[in-house]
Amino acid sequence: MVLTAGGLGARAEARCRELSRPPYSEDANALTRTYLTPPHRAAMDRIAEWMRAAGLSVREDEAATLIGRLEGAQAGPALVIGSHIDSVRDAGCYDGPLGVMLGLACVEALAASGKRLPFAIEVVAFGDEEGSRFQASMNASRAFSRRLSEVKLDVRDRDGITLTDALTMFGKDPNKFGAAAREAGSVLAFIEPHIEQGPVLEAAGAALGIVTSIAGQWRLKVRFIGRAGHAGTTPMRLRNDALAAAAEAMLAAERIATKNPAGLVATVGQVTVKPGAPNVIPGFAEITFDVRAGTDNVRDQGLQQVEAEIAEIAVRRGVGAEIDRVQNLPAARMDTQLQSLLKRAAKQTGHAAPELMSGAGHDAMMIADFAPTAMLFIRCAGGVSHNPAESVRSEDCEAALGVMLAFIDLLAAEHAS
Repeated sequence: MVLTAGGLGARAEARCRELSRPPYSEDANALTRTYLTPPHRAAMDRIAEWMRAAGLSVREDEAATLIGRLEGAQAGPALVIGSHIDSVRDAGCYDGPLGVMLGLACVEALAASGKRLPFAIEVVAFGDEEGSRFQASMNASRAFSRRLSEVKLDVRDRDGITLTDALTMFGKDPNKFGAAAREAGSVLAFIEPHIEQGPVLEAAGAALGIVTSIAGQWRLKVRFIGRAGHAGTTPMRLRNDALAAAAEAMLAAERIATKNPAGLVATVGQVTVKPGAPNVIPGFAEITFDVRAGTDNVRDQGLQQVEAEIAEIAVRRGVGAEIDRVQNLPAARMDTQLQSLLKRAAKQTGHAAPELMSGAGHDAMMIADFAPTAMLFIRCAGGVSHNPAESVRSEDCEAALGVMLAFIDLLAAEHAS
């Protein structure tokens, strides 16, 4: 039986749920799928099966990005649709994979209709958007968009495995990582469908939204080096407590962001303490900072304030402080012409699709300087994401597929010979 476009939209949502269980997760009771792990391989293999069944030729690049391609009637650059298939730890199942599954659904709907586009269409599944394993994120989409100088192959995961070693174990040649870079002019447009990961669309009663820009972010790793000591015999005034300094820095970042009127946000997501005993004053504490804003000016000013506070706290508390700027993601604007086409497609299919900024980072921000790029947001329940409670409606996935197909029709009309 040939599925309708509507049935394909629902199936895209169901496929995300299928990929949330072992062997596609490192955890039997929660979804965790990090870059270059056996669950990542299992997910790639399953998606490759779906791609081949849809009539796509399938390949993997040297950054472990899965690429399915359907040739068009004319030679030239391809329309690329996709997102990422890695996850944070204890994740929801739609953040990333839904964009890949909706891209695949577009190809399946086109095949069912017998349409052949004037350009090729590709569905891509990046493997490293979250940065959950190697800290720095989006290495695969950086490679795709020729930003190879930003990829550090010597970074290590929690087990001390380098990215070079992980690529080798995954069957890739690290010396050929640069081969993942796309040729200039090979991408006609890149579209990333993605859940909103926020509450704006739900509050507006809208199933879909069109992204205008993606917030810039800094990611820091900060180490406080104090002096371990006995918890019972060291007076408070004589302590050099690394964790207390880290805690004060966390609250300082929260205060700086809260008082900023321009939408600055700051988050501490990881804390490591040594020696980590209940009766020992911590001599070492390492924490991460994630600092974001809709404009680079606000983001950079916020970073400067946070780093200044860290330095002042360290001096006052008699501890050392080392700051590593692990990642710099400048804000990215989406292509205005593609936004206009998405608006027209939404209107044709009966959706208002308000414009909004993305506070979350996405592979699209890596590609925006390389090729015309757009994002279509899909409503998620309660705005919850990076959480097992992450949820979308099947009917919203149907709506997204309808808009994407209308968008493809409009783009094809512009490029018809």
